[in-house]
Amino acid sequence: MRSRFFIMLVLGGLSAPVLAQDAAAGKTKAAVCSACHGAEGISVLPDYPNLAGQKQKYLETSIKAYRDGHRKHAVMSPMAAGLSDTDILDLAAYFSALPAQSPAK
Repeated sequence: MRSRFFIMLVLGGLSAPVLAQDAAAGKTKAAVCSACHGAEGISVLPDYPNLAGQKQKYLETSIKAYRDGHRKHAVMSPMAAGLSDTDILDLAAYFSALPAQSPAK
């Protein structure tokens, strides 16, 4: 009986709703990001990273770290301060879906 309960608990957890992300909403929200990270997530400034093609989880974790004060940066910390979890998921979905820049040859 215990094992049946455990199996149902695990299967129920696997089907729990996941926070949805919306890349189209992320594109709208990313307009302010383009000043440093480029309109398509490819920065023209050498000190700012490209966001296009980055792994979604990496982007989520990084932006949350700036927002929550675990990572500090003079520009990114205040930019991320007002972002909700949904904003961050949307931004990460948008930038991760963009094609990454090919390495220079």
